[in-house]
Amino acid sequence: MGRDAGRLSLILLFAPFVLWIGLLIILPQLGIGYVSLREKVGINQYEFGLGNYADFFGEPIYRNTLLRTAWMSILVTALALVLGFPIAWYIAKIAKERSRAALFLMCLIPLWVSDLVRAYGWIVLLRETGVISTALVNLGVINQPVEMLYNDVTVVIGLVYTVILFMIVPLVSTLQGMDDALLEAGYNLGGSRLTVFRRIIVPYAMPGIVAGCIITFMLTAGSYLTPILLGGKNSSWFTEQIYDQFITRYNWESGAAFGFLLLAFSSLVVWLGLKLSGQSLATTVARS
Repeated sequence: MGRDAGRLSLILLFAPFVLWIGLLIILPQLGIGYVSLREKVGINQYEFGLGNYADFFGEPIYRNTLLRTAWMSILVTALALVLGFPIAWYIAKIAKERSRAALFLMCLIPLWVSDLVRAYGWIVLLRETGVISTALVNLGVINQPVEMLYNDVTVVIGLVYTVILFMIVPLVSTLQGMDDALLEAGYNLGGSRLTVFRRIIVPYAMPGIVAGCIITFMLTAGSYLTPILLGGKNSSWFTEQIYDQFITRYNWESGAAFGFLLLAFSSLVVWLGLKLSGQSLATTVARS
């Protein structure tokens, strides 16, 4: 009876998680995969095949947009890591215990508002008649207002601002477990700051680095509002292509195929990142 009760308790404990994964992640992806294989041959008449995927590979603009989205997402991830690591190190190793909660709260502030509000905040700051341009004119730095929106730099800034928290949190979680004696041993053995950082800190923090990179890359590649609003007509983001297929053209079959390709391509990039870093997904999740 005791063993059966324990097994029932375990099932009830994990049932919500299994339902969440199954109903909100696995089942929708299976549905998208099913729709992507349908080819419309008439009114409410479909055949199954790979025609929607052939359309993608046959059109250079679709391929180039996906590759550009991947490259920009990798750049945003790298910048988030470079900017987020010192912040995470300060919170985990330098800040006092009492101030850590306040620092975390400051990092969480951007998440208190929606992506739409954050994007419009950047628009207010960077548009031609915005705060920054007007201030520079009043200070005499520039002679006339400058449009700072609708370019790749603005899109990258907006995306880094959006995802950097998801880089900081796993880094802090990993770095807090590092024993300071490791650092002292490295310095006592004659290691410089760069050597200690490269040979001790980075290897120890690697699970947090990988976890943060995976999260930020996936969030960036799947972002829609920030690239569209800050990039304007010059934006070329793959989620815009997916939206165009679903909403503008009402071509759900091609939209599903594009969405499935984005998921597959992002998963491939994550897998390559894990291989190059020598990490496994299970180890990364466990240590971060």
